[in-house]
Amino acid sequence: MKRSTLHTTSTYILSLFATLFIFLLMIGLDLNAFLAMILSIGTGVFLLNSLGKRAKVKKASRRDMPRLSQEKEQFYSSKGLSKEDIQYFRETMHKAKEQVLTIDENMQQSGKLRAIENRNNTVALSKALFKDIAKEPQKLHEVDKFLYVHLPSLADLVVKYVEIENHKAKSKATYDILDKSAQTIDKMCGQIAEDYVRFKKDDIKDLDVEIELAKRTLNGQSH
Repeated sequence: MKRSTLHTTSTYILSLFATLFIFLLMIGLDLNAFLAMILSIGTGVFLLNSLGKRAKVKKASRRDMPRLSQEKEQFYSSKGLSKEDIQYFRETMHKAKEQVLTIDENMQQSGKLRAIENRNNTVALSKALFKDIAKEPQKLHEVDKFLYVHLPSLADLVVKYVEIENHKAKSKATYDILDKSAQTIDKMCGQIAEDYVRFKKDDIKDLDVEIELAKRTLNGQSH
């Protein structure tokens, strides 16, 4: 709260000084006092709005990484992670969580993206894969494409898609780029589904073995 108040105060002070500086500069250039006042105030208001919007975007996009508990540290250590590994893992997962939230929030803002998400179940799969990785941090290397390519690329794409889709006026070229972007997003969602299946392959193999054993048991009982 104190940091927020300090930032707001600094923004107002900076805008005030900028307004005063521009006013004195214009007076020094022998500009009409009334005109100088209007222009300097206008510049000050513009600067104040710009800094305010930037602060809101920064605040909305920044979610602090939670503190590492002793229990979690012991869990990571039990999985063979060093202190450096733990820090790297936590930073990577924190960034991934932010990207999943970005994908979820932006896909809900577009009917087209919502349909793509529903068809691929992307958000649910991403969250499920995120939880599975958190349980097995030693397998981080097995999901490098998901964490470093597919997830960040999809997050960037959906943000840009929604931004362009919200344009008040659209040309044919705009609709074309939206269509191409939607196709790329759909493919990227498919790749995330493949990432999930690939990571869970051991579970699938175990289930396949269980099914085969069950079949043999049933066949044995039938004879």
